[in-house]
Amino acid sequence: MTGIEADVREIKESIRELTEKIDLLLDERESMAMMKLSEQSLSAFLSDEPDLYTIRDARIVY
Repeated sequence: MTGIEADVREIKESIRELTEKIDLLLDERESMAMMKLSEQSLSAFLSDEPDLYTIRDARIVY
């Protein structure tokens, strides 16, 4: 195997790794965007709902 072939193989492997990392980042960004949109769309609905529990109800008693 020549030096050029080895270099090309290394470059291809690096590109594959970078592509995988970019895909993961894009998936994370998409998930965060959907969560943000969901939070915004539900905020008006939930703001009109009465609270089921108060802070006092949520405290843990030991």
